[in-house]
Amino acid sequence: MKIPTAAFVALFLVHGSPAQTRHPRASRAASSAAADRLGLTCSEILAISSTAWVDKFKSEKSSAPGATAQAVAAYGRCYDERTEHLAAELARKRASPPKNARTDFEGLQEAVDAFTKTAIADAEPPPDAAKAAYAGLYEKQFRYEFYRQYEQKNINPPLTPAEDLQFTKAKNRFGELIGLLPNAKAHQVHAAFGEIVGVHQVSMAMKLALYRYAIFILEPPSGKPFAPPPF
Repeated sequence: MKIPTAAFVALFLVHGSPAQTRHPRASRAASSAAADRLGLTCSEILAISSTAWVDKFKSEKSSAPGATAQAVAAYGRCYDERTEHLAAELARKRASPPKNARTDFEGLQEAVDAFTKTAIADAEPPPDAAKAAYAGLYEKQFRYEFYRQYEQKNINPPLTPAEDLQFTKAKNRFGELIGLLPNAKAHQVHAAFGEIVGVHQVSMAMKLALYRYAIFILEPPSGKPFAPPPF
């Protein structure tokens, strides 16, 4: 199922937004969300990759159109639950990120949203619901990793040799995809990405994740993906 560009951006923004006030249908939605976990706990779901989870979901519950987005949404809810638990634990231990770090991260999220809007504008074919769902997972990954670095008390660890090689490959692939765009569009997309990695305080591991996200957004639906989803 294809969705308009504006709807894709809206879906992407919703994935990273705080929980909304409950409404009369909240209990029904909660029951549906529980059913989408196929009887597993969130810990059990997150112990496998999102790709493996989607395959399991399609095999055991539904292979209808929209099943991938539904499965990824279930995975994403577990991702959020884990992040909220981690944030609460850090707060209890008085080890939460300082206010200036939280403010900078909020700015990074806004820059990611702006990049996404710029990158997918007038995309042909337009992104579909599954891509929107995976885009939301990337943003959840960014938020979880932001808190996890404070849990590990290691704000910017160096990349391993393998990660350093991946980083170089990711930068090169990003450059290739930018080069495929019309000049004006390429300039806009490159500038928007620069507002993410060139302005905000991000670790090298986070920067690698951001390059992977940019590649995911810019890659055409045909052809082999640069890399499998990193979650």
